[in-house]
Amino acid sequence: MEDTATDYRTVTANPFNTKRFFGQDTDRVYVKICGIRNEADAKAAIESGADALGFNLYPGSRRFIQWQKELAWIRELEVSRVAVVVNTALDEATRLMDAFDGLQLHGEESREFCESLAKHPKPVLKALRFKNVDLVHQVRGYPVFGFLIDSHREGVFGGTGEQFDWALLKMVSLDKPLIIAGGLTPENVAEAIRETRPYAVDVASGVENREGRKDKKKMQEFVAAVRETSVSQTR
Repeated sequence: MEDTATDYRTVTANPFNTKRFFGQDTDRVYVKICGIRNEADAKAAIESGADALGFNLYPGSRRFIQWQKELAWIRELEVSRVAVVVNTALDEATRLMDAFDGLQLHGEESREFCESLAKHPKPVLKALRFKNVDLVHQVRGYPVFGFLIDSHREGVFGGTGEQFDWALLKMVSLDKPLIIAGGLTPENVAEAIRETRPYAVDVASGVENREGRKDKKKMQEFVAAVRETSVSQTR
């Protein structure tokens, strides 16, 4: 199945949202803050400058939310809203694509599964728990908007707070947006950007306090570090 050249700026529920994260503006590095669990943290992330928010709908995650109960306030957010799932059923994935601005597949979803979702006009991100370069080469032809590369820990689907070797990605050639995750913090995100030159960066635990809540100061520092590094790369 061939990839389709869809203009995602015209298909999302809120055009402002997609223009900020799924518009493929290569003059900047986007910021996605993942693991949002309540409206207060969502608004704090937006005020800090996040371009997209991720909502973890995997019951095995400590950041899990029941999206049906929270959808009323999620719909009102002026930022791209991404549903994060792990090995979900196709019909549930389709329902989520109707409700959110994009879908992030964080499990072991197959090419065929992604091809089925490609019929839907909303963008899909395929997450990979990075073990080796070969794994990335195996999925590079998947019909998705882009790839999110995360750290690998057996039995854990993201949110580990662990960093992988960014330098290994220099051995990978992708023709789609690359999003870096895994162990990012306000202190190391600039280095990650310089090493990988990604489309976007994704953070969860790196901007949380000891209680697991999003910390506004950390989010502001994270976004500021990304913006400063993005500007320096375009000079």
